[in-house]
Amino acid sequence: MIEREEMPYDVVVVGGGPAGLATAIRLKQVDPELSVCVLEKGSEIGAHILSGATIDPKALDELLPSWREDGCPLAETPVTDNWHWHLTRKKKFALPHLVMPPFMSNDGNYTGSLGNLCRWLAEQAEALEIEIFPGFPAAEILYDEAGAVIGVQTGDMGIDREGNPKGDFQPGMNLLGKYTVFCEGARGHLTKRLKARYDLEAECQPQIYGLGIKELWDVPADKHVPGRVIHTQGWPMSETDSWGGGFLYHQANNQVALGFVTALDYKNPYVYPFEEFQRWKQHPEIRAILEGGKRVAYGARVINEGGWQSVPMLAFPGGVLAGCSAGFVNVPRIKGTHTAMKSGMLAAEAIASAIKAGREQDTLGEYDTAVRESWMAKELKLVQNAEPMVAKWGGEIGTVLAGADMWLRTLFGFGLAKPMKHHTDASTLQRADLYQPIAYPKPDGVISFDRLTSVSYSFTNHEEDQPVHLKLKDAAVPTAINLPLYAGPEARYCPAGVYEFVDPDGSGMKLQINAQNCVHCKTCDIKDPTQNIEWVTPEGGGGPNYPNM
Repeated sequence: MIEREEMPYDVVVVGGGPAGLATAIRLKQVDPELSVCVLEKGSEIGAHILSGATIDPKALDELLPSWREDGCPLAETPVTDNWHWHLTRKKKFALPHLVMPPFMSNDGNYTGSLGNLCRWLAEQAEALEIEIFPGFPAAEILYDEAGAVIGVQTGDMGIDREGNPKGDFQPGMNLLGKYTVFCEGARGHLTKRLKARYDLEAECQPQIYGLGIKELWDVPADKHVPGRVIHTQGWPMSETDSWGGGFLYHQANNQVALGFVTALDYKNPYVYPFEEFQRWKQHPEIRAILEGGKRVAYGARVINEGGWQSVPMLAFPGGVLAGCSAGFVNVPRIKGTHTAMKSGMLAAEAIASAIKAGREQDTLGEYDTAVRESWMAKELKLVQNAEPMVAKWGGEIGTVLAGADMWLRTLFGFGLAKPMKHHTDASTLQRADLYQPIAYPKPDGVISFDRLTSVSYSFTNHEEDQPVHLKLKDAAVPTAINLPLYAGPEARYCPAGVYEFVDPDGSGMKLQINAQNCVHCKTCDIKDPTQNIEWVTPEGGGGPNYPNM
């Protein structure tokens, strides 16, 4: 048995993203006497944060009304110009704003680095005497004898690849709270366990995801239009039995954030999201913006796409889910920061009230109710059929139906259909013999790049002599099932080159896991058709180190 230090708090917050920091700040605003800590697995706040991002400031206005005057970096670049393009192989067609519901407008929104917004929020939190622990991932959930969550255990440090303590071994700590708030982001590994233990998804649809791959470019000043926001749909996904879309945001300092989201419910096992992104960049309209520029950062992260019908029960004994752990992304708007923050604020208000009443480690049903009665719910219900309609009927017809459904819900309060169902992303992949391999073009090294070179621009680092944090439930499955049946999709869906099928000694193919490349996107945990891969947290501080993403 390992002796572990215990640190008691009123509230333990797992995750230093926008939801976790909003939770912590609101707790202290409501009751400055509460003791609050925030755990962050990245080496610093913002190190693992990746988003487009064009942000609706609605929740930020509620949390910190003077943020525009208080040095928040998001205030630098309000959206000034908004375009939506339908792409064919060589051309673009601009979709008029009149055909889209008013809430799809970006008027009043801001574009910038979500990581830098989180860094600024952390400064506000520390000024309120909130303790923030970067580099300390929550590795295990702690329960009392009655089965209520009482806190979390941080990961042990100094364990070798075989699981043995090294000379610099440091045991993880037990952080105990009257309530614990889980804000791990999409597909959090502890959130998965909580959903299973408390059957939180018993009355909702399964969560589904998209994989967002992003780059940051410095572009020539004469091509930069501060505040311009461009979204695209159509090509190249129209050619590969899949769907998704691109974004390109002109942010501060002559930088452009651009990326591509591939819906992970694709059927064709030869789809290669990284290569779809590289191909998209070669479209004449996109390439024209990037030529003469320089790529400065790369990264990837999954995005919740299930919508309102995939929101689970949010409260359980001793804790709650908030932010993307629960899944509050508005898919058509490609926005989730404002809803994530609002959920954290509602969680904080419910927790502060409960502690004031002398309660602890019970089920905060009032938080779940508050979310379902908030503006978050109203917003997400308007778009709840957009993703499933596109998924079912394809990019062309599905987009028209989704638009009609959103207009009807906006104007009359009802849509074309009742809330539609989802299938898990793992279940949609079909056999490789039903498809032909896709011949993706080779990178030119100017606009498009290879995957391993790209990973170097994520500044990812893991201590090599540590246990592999990508666990195979059965080591035989990749070569016995995934390779012969699905052509080894692990080698393609990962945007960081973590998985390779190799035959180093001629004895047959094996799955090699290059865990040090992992950018913590969670795609493997989601898309593996046999659900044989489980992502768990690596040693503290490991992973990407995004500078401005």
